Amino acid sequence: MCSILICFNDRNMPLKIDIDEGFSLKVRQIDDAEPFFEVIDRNRTYLREWLLWVDATKSVEDTKMYIRKCLDSIEKGTTFDLGILFKNQWIGSIGLNNIHTVNRKADIGYWLDQNHAGKGLMTKAVQRLIKHAFTEMNLNRLTIMAATQNAKSRAIPERLGFSQEGICREDEWLYDHFVDLAMYSLLKSDWEKET
Repeated sequence: MCSILICFNDRNMPLKIDIDEGFSLKVRQIDDAEPFFEVIDRNRTYLREWLLWVDATKSVEDTKMYIRKCLDSIEKGTTFDLGILFKNQWIGSIGLNNIHTVNRKADIGYWLDQNHAGKGLMTKAVQRLIKHAFTEMNLNRLTIMAATQNAKSRAIPERLGFSQEGICREDEWLYDHFVDLAMYSLLKSDWEKET
């Protein structure tokens, strides 16, 4: 069971969402850039297989620019980007992207440190973000897109009751080739039936 401890800033946006003791989702600040960059740098080869932005993240300064962009997008209400903290260490990232308030929908994106993969942590993080999106943000539809060959990323929506809507052929350019993306969706009404 996820504990619900949410701290709010002056714009009524959650800064931290606890999942279990020592495990939380947190809005990153500029001061978090160096340790967060270290996670990316340590996982560069692992992350690069499926994420195009890895090569463009070459320094702590690049990470600071990314965090500034995320904070600005959170302020505008277009994304809700969070770092994943486990035992006081950054281990990944998760977020709601392309938030559309009129249609009450958003996309979920995530990545995790290789040493923490396969332990159920990302499933718990996505599960908690889903709960927040449906209960606190009043969203109605969430989607996850993952490369068809990325079995680890695809396992999460499949495990959490998302419906696969189809395959988007050659939908994403990944360094030197296109990849097909599997598209999954979860509706609030479906989620409520399962909770």
